[in-house]
Amino acid sequence: MHMTELVARCRSYRRFRQGERIGMEVLEHLASLARLTASAANMQPLRYVLVADSAKATEIYPTLGWAAYLKDWPGPVEGERPAAYVIILGEEKHRKFTAWDMGIAAQTILLGAVERGLGGCMIGNIDKPRLAGMISVPDGFEILLVLALGVPAETVAVESMGPEGDVRYWRDEANVHHVPKRSLEELVVRRY
Repeated sequence: MHMTELVARCRSYRRFRQGERIGMEVLEHLASLARLTASAANMQPLRYVLVADSAKATEIYPTLGWAAYLKDWPGPVEGERPAAYVIILGEEKHRKFTAWDMGIAAQTILLGAVERGLGGCMIGNIDKPRLAGMISVPDGFEILLVLALGVPAETVAVESMGPEGDVRYWRDEANVHHVPKRSLEELVVRRY
C-alpha cells in the first residue's frame, strides 16, 4: 500500500468486529514501529501497555469516552468494541517532550494497524485514575493516550468541508461516519 493510501485509510474508527482478536505479536510489532520513530531530544519518554486479552479489554472499555460530536451515541455496543488497546504512557520528568513524541508514535501505530487491515481510534477522553489502577502504571509515568484497535466494522468517509467551515463529524442514516476536511487551498497560507 502506498503512503497516500495508508494515510487516507487511517481514520478514527469507533466500531469494530470485536470477536476478531488481535494477537500480542501484532501489538508488539506496532509498538516496535513506534520505538523506531523520532523522539524530541531523543529522550524516548514513552512506554506502552499492550492489551490483547479480551477480558482486560472489556474491563478497560468503560474508562473511555467516545465521539464527543455524536451527543446521542454513548460509544460502541457490545460486539462492536475494540479487540485490543495500546495505552501510551509518558515519563513525568520529561513531560515537555511527551506531546510531540505521543503524536508521532500514535500515528505511526495507527498507520501500521491500517497496513495490517486493522483500524483504530486515538482516545484522549480517559478516566485516567481508574485506568491507571487497572493497568498498574509504573511510578514516574502517566497515561497520555489510549489507542483502541480492531477490525473496522464501519465505513468512514472523508469529504470536503462545507463553506460554513463546520469541523464536526457526523453519521448518516446508513451509519456511515462522515469527516469533513479543509481543502489544500485553505491549509497552504503561503507559496514562495
